[in-house]
Amino acid sequence: MSQIVIISGSPSAPSRTDLILKHVQSLEEKNGFTSEYVSVRDFSADILVNARYDSPEIEKLSQAILNADGVIIGSPVYKASYTGVLKSLIDLLPEGAFKNKPVLPIMVGGSMAHLLAIDYSLKPLIAILKGQPIQGLYFIDKQIDKTDENMPLKDEELIERLNNQLEQFEEAVHKEKHFRNR
Repeated sequence: MSQIVIISGSPSAPSRTDLILKHVQSLEEKNGFTSEYVSVRDFSADILVNARYDSPEIEKLSQAILNADGVIIGSPVYKASYTGVLKSLIDLLPEGAFKNKPVLPIMVGGSMAHLLAIDYSLKPLIAILKGQPIQGLYFIDKQIDKTDENMPLKDEELIERLNNQLEQFEEAVHKEKHFRNR
């Protein structure tokens, strides 16, 4: 069984980003993955602002990522990039934290104007941590039904895109796991 870590960079609750990531988590668990869901809201401001690299919470997250076969990371778009609080959390992870791990980036924005935020902000962050980014998914706020936690996407084309990206992610996880176990 493969283990994944899902990281939410949304400082808001409730959050469309969390709705999508929780939906992705349920799909992946139905596909046989085990998962750990982590939100930036799980960490105190003291840890994030004062760069407490050695806090038990950061050490636990680092260990979970080290033990994971893949990572899914999501963020709302703020000022054409991922959130600052996500950056604060990522800065506390060890160098190369995502080394050789497939990483699926997911972003949620207010319009298509920020579609390239995945390519220009989140993927470079993944690369710095030595992860292997999958293409990624971008959703517009109005495409997400906040009233339906079980199925926040209604558009068939979006559902198909999500399923295709998850399939690519799963294949990459299985390949990397097979390669490591040889």
